[in-house]
Amino acid sequence: QLQLVESGGGLVQPGGSLRLSCAASGFTLDYYAIGWFRQAPGKEREGVSCVGSGGSTNYADSVKGRFTISRDNAKKMVYLQMNSLKSEDTAVYYCAVGGNYHCSGYVPVNIRSWGQGTQVIVSS
Repeated sequence: QLQLVESGGGLVQPGGSLRLSCAASGFTLDYYAIGWFRQAPGKEREGVSCVGSGGSTNYADSVKGRFTISRDNAKKMVYLQMNSLKSEDTAVYYCAVGGNYHCSGYVPVNIRSWGQGTQVIVSS
């Protein structure tokens, strides 16, 4: 059964860093694009970043230069390193697996499954 489990969220001060992890199971991670999304209170879910099966990466303008997405297919893990965090980065962060190997911009194509989310709060 395909499953994604996020971890690593928490409370951090502005300017701080967090690394989110997404553990994949029930499918061969190597063949699929994986993306990170976030949903802030009262707002729609938005794409943050995507990594294709070959390792190509894309980012939303709001996080470009601050966030880094990476994948370790052997460990079946995808990561989101978040640096220089701002209050506007506060949201629930979700990982999602696409239906094929590539991203469409900074989101996976034909999303098959979502994780349950991990809360990130950026506040002093």
